Amino acid sequence: MEKDSFCLQTPLPMTDYSPRKFIREMRDTKESSDVSDNNMKVSVEEQRHSEIAEGTNLDQLTNEKTQATVSGTVATPQNTCTTNLRGVFAVRGSHASAAVVPSDNKCFKTAAFIRLTSHGVNLKVPKTLKPCCCSADSKSDFFSVTPSYNSDVDYLGESTKGDLNVKLEHLEAFGIDGHSALKGPIEEVARSEARQAQDLLKDLGIPSPYSSRNSPRGIFCSRTLNLRSISAIGYDMDYTLIHYNVMAWEGRAYDYCMENLRNMGFPVDGLAFDPDLVIRGLVIDKEKGNLVKADRFGYVKRAMHGTKMLSTRAVSEMYGRELVDLRKESRWEFLNTLFSVSEAVAYMQMVDRLDDGTIPADLGPLDYKGLYKAVGKALFWAHVEGRLKSEIMSKPELFVEPDPELPLALLDQKEAGKKLLLITNSDYHYTDKMMRHSFNRFLPNDMGWRDLFDIVIVSARKPEFFQMSHPMYEVVTGEGLMRPCFKAQTGGLYSGGCAQMVENSLGIHGDEILYVGDHIYTDVSQSKVHLRWRTALICRELEEEYNALIGSRSYRESLVELINQKEVVGDLFNQLRLALQRRSRDRPAQTLAATNMNDEDLTDSMQKLLIVMQRLDKKIAPMLEADGELFNTRWGFLSRAGLWDKSHLMRQIEKYADIYTSRVSNFLNYTPFMYFRSQEQNLAHDSYTYYCSQVNNQRAS
Repeated sequence: MEKDSFCLQTPLPMTDYSPRKFIREMRDTKESSDVSDNNMKVSVEEQRHSEIAEGTNLDQLTNEKTQATVSGTVATPQNTCTTNLRGVFAVRGSHASAAVVPSDNKCFKTAAFIRLTSHGVNLKVPKTLKPCCCSADSKSDFFSVTPSYNSDVDYLGESTKGDLNVKLEHLEAFGIDGHSALKGPIEEVARSEARQAQDLLKDLGIPSPYSSRNSPRGIFCSRTLNLRSISAIGYDMDYTLIHYNVMAWEGRAYDYCMENLRNMGFPVDGLAFDPDLVIRGLVIDKEKGNLVKADRFGYVKRAMHGTKMLSTRAVSEMYGRELVDLRKESRWEFLNTLFSVSEAVAYMQMVDRLDDGTIPADLGPLDYKGLYKAVGKALFWAHVEGRLKSEIMSKPELFVEPDPELPLALLDQKEAGKKLLLITNSDYHYTDKMMRHSFNRFLPNDMGWRDLFDIVIVSARKPEFFQMSHPMYEVVTGEGLMRPCFKAQTGGLYSGGCAQMVENSLGIHGDEILYVGDHIYTDVSQSKVHLRWRTALICRELEEEYNALIGSRSYRESLVELINQKEVVGDLFNQLRLALQRRSRDRPAQTLAATNMNDEDLTDSMQKLLIVMQRLDKKIAPMLEADGELFNTRWGFLSRAGLWDKSHLMRQIEKYADIYTSRVSNFLNYTPFMYFRSQEQNLAHDSYTYYCSQVNNQRAS
């Protein structure tokens, strides 16, 4: 019997058995039975993760390529041999139980429902199953997978490709009517089953994906995505599969950039790399030498000239009539990725040098746009000349932050039938060195990083890889020698080419492919715009921002309370002002009471209210400026622009990334079959409709 096959041998009357009840029985049995009869050692996913975190080799953890929930060994008194076990759910009637089945081709006689813990436990095996002969493909006896040619779309518009279907003819062979087994209104059935599912997940020690979503390492959904319908998953490498220490990697890039600027004649003495000076998602204004943060509409909310933050008034005067338009590439430069940090820091520091007149005149007349070109050229040569990458390749441990869980996430996807692709702009030698360092030590002994991927493409030249056709070359030797080719093959290593070649080689296109990267434009935007691939953005800073938002909750609540108080006071002040205006024109005020109000009382009330609002303004203004300081003292939160609005970065993410998360290994908290649903999007009038419904309910009662 195949290791990943299902076996359903259930002559037991389980129609009145719930998983919760079964687990309680097992607990009682464990307490009252002699555990020496049948000893079962259960290792769970939590234990696997802890071993990985300690650097344990995964050979023993990944030998059994299965999607089963329970693994262990059982020894029978009559037979000293051990049999690898795997837990599967057997569904009959309206409830589910579990059976333990052997992973080899031998028959079995006993089965039990195992309660998972984070340590090995010994449980009595209380149930007996009939001997059986299982075929190597017994899974197909019970379920069928919806193929691409027979797929449909569900009520959310997602493809049903890859969905499992129960074979009713098999249930009927056991005398089960699949349609009538779950009797009653579906609302009641679903409520009961959902409650039992939550209890069972808790007893199995498996976190719900919905609880994972409410954590710094959740996967957040902008557009509904059915992973079951995804046939291939492509990955970028730098800052996606491999995360660099920003201070180390970008710090060295900055150092090489400054060295090149010095050689060009620029004054760089006394400057040092400051990663807190900028954050991802800001925009460089090359005409004015500014760095700005815009909201989702393109209005500038904060700005910095050189390394000095501008006041709110200065920002309003400078950008009050302008919008950030990223299509005007000659002026605006969006910081898409963490690779942009070193360039932005160097540029803003050199703006200060240009303003104070220390840049020599023999460099020619320089404006802010020309200065940006000079800094970009210096950084470009820092990458091209090879010294930076050679230093990183010689000591990768100083620059790479390892993620031992990442190989498990990719193994789950590969074993679920997904084609895995690596598409990176890095060259072959750098890619091989970095991937060996980051992956091989966490893979089983007989696996290398290349074994994970069906196709590897280096020097891809993104975004042109998604936009146009380029020649493809096969890398045929370890030294990087190449030969021309016209079609990629499974297991191949290639240089260049284009996305259409990948689609044609795999026989899959468009929304059957999910691409995962850290660059909003190069990875996410262009693959979606030109190919309609599904997309996922990796943004490591989300973890820090999530925790900062949690830590700022009470602060933001106090700020919102002050703003609400000013709104109430302001509403009254405006009504009194309108009443005064109408009365001065010998017209009645809004109401009879307002019309008959004494003039002195009216003006006194307005004066007091105005003083209160002015004092509130003095309190609110600095609090708004300080909002987000837990994430970055200059720019506030990554995803926010102001107290309530979204940043321009967040708008780009929502527009182009179907899902986004902080790291690839977060997929471990879900499954390769996850159905990600986007959340309700709040509209401006939602609060009013909610308020009206509450009022109507109160009136009805």
